[in-house]
Amino acid sequence: MKIAVISPIAWRTPPRHYGPWERMVSLLVEGLIKEGIDVTLFATGDSITSAKLRYICRIPYEEDQEIEPKVWECLHISEVMEQAEEFDLIHNNYDFLPLTYSRLINTPMITTIHGFSSPQILPVYKKYNQKTFYVSISDADRSSELDYMATIYHGIDLDNFNFNPDAGEYLLYFGRIHHDKGTYEAIEVAKMSNKKLIIAGIIQDKLYYQKYVEPYIDNENVVYIGSIGPKERDKLLRKAYVLLHPINFAEPFGLSVVESMACGTPVIAFSKGSMPEIIEDGVNGFLVSDIAQMANRIKDINDISRSSCRKIVEERFTQERMVRDYIDVYKRILE
Repeated sequence: MKIAVISPIAWRTPPRHYGPWERMVSLLVEGLIKEGIDVTLFATGDSITSAKLRYICRIPYEEDQEIEPKVWECLHISEVMEQAEEFDLIHNNYDFLPLTYSRLINTPMITTIHGFSSPQILPVYKKYNQKTFYVSISDADRSSELDYMATIYHGIDLDNFNFNPDAGEYLLYFGRIHHDKGTYEAIEVAKMSNKKLIIAGIIQDKLYYQKYVEPYIDNENVVYIGSIGPKERDKLLRKAYVLLHPINFAEPFGLSVVESMACGTPVIAFSKGSMPEIIEDGVNGFLVSDIAQMANRIKDINDISRSSCRKIVEERFTQERMVRDYIDVYKRILE
């Protein structure tokens, strides 16, 4: 079985800090290699992988403002499709653009839909619904207008997340700084509960940051530490009291939620999108409706077993389970 895997080129695969799609592609590819699958990864030239690496974009466009994203996206995707006949299967992790080639090649294509950035992209998925194969990353993120091969939850490498049986003292917000992710709401919860809040993540919306986040940063009660790498991420998550996840959108999957639980740290999240599929209310965290409920639940965090948080990740959200699920889908497609 020869598989071509398309990764985004916004960030390196795996990313140095932020880059959830690239991170999941890396975990999948490395897991497939361990299972003896012949994998060629199409990513940025600085990517680190055990697979065969092919690239046309040398470095991520988010790290070099001289790179025009649309131009290099076109070059990147066409590079894969021009070599399509070399592979038994193409696994697309680059959203809707590669679908437009699917009727021009004979190699079957599977697309992991990492979330719909806008309803406006749905017509592309609908057009190629009968030609390609779709995998959702949660049941909540499925469109009733599309057919799916499976729902495959993301998996993480547990070796990168150390379990801590003892709760820390600070509240943690871990994610991009954007209204969708509820940075401001996390600050409000911290103020209501009179607890220290640490914020980590890239600033995706500068105006939002300047208006709703920056005025509250005092480096004592509210601390912003920027975007962090894997080692710092592990330390930050396992030493937290609780992860706050007050999302303002139907999130397709919550990678930081799973990573937090892997360290033993419970999560309090707004009950939107995939959250009810990841969080078992009262077992590995709490599902709430607003900031008042979130602040009120903080006092109950010690009722959550940190070992239960870890156990649920071990049972449902590992890299090994994700890889097995994808191999099963690959086989079904090729048969």
